[in-house]
Amino acid sequence: MVAAGAERVDCNQGAPIVVGKITAQYGVKGWVKVFSYTRPVEQIFQYECWLCAAQPTASEWQSLRLAETAQQAKKLFAKLAGIDDRDSAHWLVGKWLAIQPAQLARLSAGEYYWSDLIGLSVVTQQGVELGIVEHLMETGANDVLAVRDARRERLLPWSPQVIVAVDIAARCMRVNWHADD
Repeated sequence: MVAAGAERVDCNQGAPIVVGKITAQYGVKGWVKVFSYTRPVEQIFQYECWLCAAQPTASEWQSLRLAETAQQAKKLFAKLAGIDDRDSAHWLVGKWLAIQPAQLARLSAGEYYWSDLIGLSVVTQQGVELGIVEHLMETGANDVLAVRDARRERLLPWSPQVIVAVDIAARCMRVNWHADD
């Protein structure tokens, strides 16, 4: 089902970057509750156009436009153009929200989006391959890279003492880490 005012978008121009999920309907006028993966969480509202799909790996997404937003404490709510009642909003519940890579702000040298790091090959300074960056997570002290090879998962802190070099074009990251750790 396509929402009124939505258009289908072919995302072969670059994989959409998942930024959140619609978790519930809110009220009777078509508002939805949004869970955001952005930091800060309200950053998701800076993107006026969202892509929406049932799976985060979908090849075809629907384009939705933000009409209004609201925040109550840590809860986020959105009103989307063309979604004007509870029944129209029902089909959105559980859908993933993404943006086109071109919508991201440019970063300074040495700064990276998590989506840029996922899938990078991780190699020690001695040339030992540790695996691929599978995902990242926030901790109190610093972010952590989950690096997986065929045998195990390693958790490496994102810190200047560990991360020696990142080459996005070559899809590789060099780290100061012992292969046995």
